[in-house]
Amino acid sequence: MNFFEILGRILGNSGYANISWQQAVMLLISFVLLYLAIVKQFEPLLLLPIAYGIFMSNLPNSGTFYYFYNGEVEHWYEAGILGVMYMGVKSSFFPCMMFLAVGAMTDFGPLIANPISLCLGAAAQLGIYCAFMFANAIGLFTPQQAAAIGVIGGADGPTAIYCANNLAPELVAPIAVAAYSYMALIPLIQPPIMMALTTDKERHVKMTQLRKVTKTEKIIFPVMVACLVSLLLPDVAPLLGMLMLGNLFRESGVVERLSDVAQNALCNICTIFLGLSVGATARGELFLKPQTLAIVVMGLCAFSLSTVGGLLLGKLLYVITGGKINPLIGSAGVSAVPMAARVSQTVGAKVDRTNFLLMHAMGPNVAGVIGSAVAAGFFLTFFKH
Repeated sequence: MNFFEILGRILGNSGYANISWQQAVMLLISFVLLYLAIVKQFEPLLLLPIAYGIFMSNLPNSGTFYYFYNGEVEHWYEAGILGVMYMGVKSSFFPCMMFLAVGAMTDFGPLIANPISLCLGAAAQLGIYCAFMFANAIGLFTPQQAAAIGVIGGADGPTAIYCANNLAPELVAPIAVAAYSYMALIPLIQPPIMMALTTDKERHVKMTQLRKVTKTEKIIFPVMVACLVSLLLPDVAPLLGMLMLGNLFRESGVVERLSDVAQNALCNICTIFLGLSVGATARGELFLKPQTLAIVVMGLCAFSLSTVGGLLLGKLLYVITGGKINPLIGSAGVSAVPMAARVSQTVGAKVDRTNFLLMHAMGPNVAGVIGSAVAAGFFLTFFKH
C-alpha cells in the first residue's frame, strides 16, 4: 500500500467525507450556543456543556454517542463516553441527584416568609397545562407524550426528564434538550415578555423587607412538603423527596459536610454529566425532524406562557395589595432556580438601581420548583398507569 492509498483511506474514513447536512446544521447550532455561553455568558455553567455535547455527538464517525436502550449497540459499554453518561439521564438518576443538589442550595425562607409566593409559583405553571392541551388537541401526540411535552413549560430540566422517562421515553431526548436550552436562555427569553406586560410604574415598586424565618420553620418545611405532596402524588416522591432531603441537609445544621458536598461537588458533577449527555441527544439525523422541531417550538411557547401567567397574577396582586407587590417577581415563578429570580432582579435594577427584588423573587422561584413537580405528579397519576 503506497502513500496515496493510505491518504485516500484516511480521507475516506474521515468526518470530512462522511458529514451529513443534518450534522453540519447541528454543528453550527452548537457553535452559536457556545458563543452565547462564552461571549454573552447566558448561564454558561449549563449552556456550555450542552453546546459541547451537541458538538461532540454530531462529529461524523466519532463514536461518542450511541443509544444502548434503542438497540444501536448490543452492550452498554459500547455506547460511547456520552452514551454511557446518558444512562444516568435515561434512568432518572442524574435528575434526582440534581434535585438533591438544588435542595441543598435552596433557601425556602422567602417562600415561608411570604406564602403568597405559592400562588405566583402556581400561576407560572400556566404554560404546562396550555401546552399539554394544545399538544393533545392537534393529534400528533398521545396524551402521555402531550403531558411530557407540557412539563417543559415549567423550565425545570430534571422534572421534564423524569416525567418523560415515565410517560414518553421515546421523547426524552428532544424534551431534555428543549427544557435545558430554555433554562439556559432565560436571560434572553424572559426580559422582553416582562417589559411588554408591565408598566413603568409597576416596575418601580419597592417591596418591604421580608420577616425573619426561624430555624424551626425551615426544618419543618421540607419534611412537611415531602410528606404532604408525596402522599397525595406518590409518583413524584423520588424527585421531590431528593429536593427536600437536600434542603434538610442545609437547614438541619448537623450534616454540614453532606450539605457542602451536595451544594458543590455533587452539583458540579451532575451539571457536567447532565449537560453533556443532554446535548449529545441532539443528533442531527434524529433531532431535525418535524415532530422534534414541533416539541421544541411548543416548549418555547409553554415556557413563554408560564412567564406570562406569573406576570399576570403579579399584576393582579399589585392591584389587590394597593401597589405593594412588584409584578416582575411573578416571572420568577418558573422553576429555574436561581436563574429566573436573577432575571427579575436584573430587569428591576435597570429601572431603579436601588430596587432589590432578588429575595422577593426567590419566593415564587422556589415555589415554582414545587409547582412543576406537582404538575408532573398530576400527569403521572393520570397517564402513567
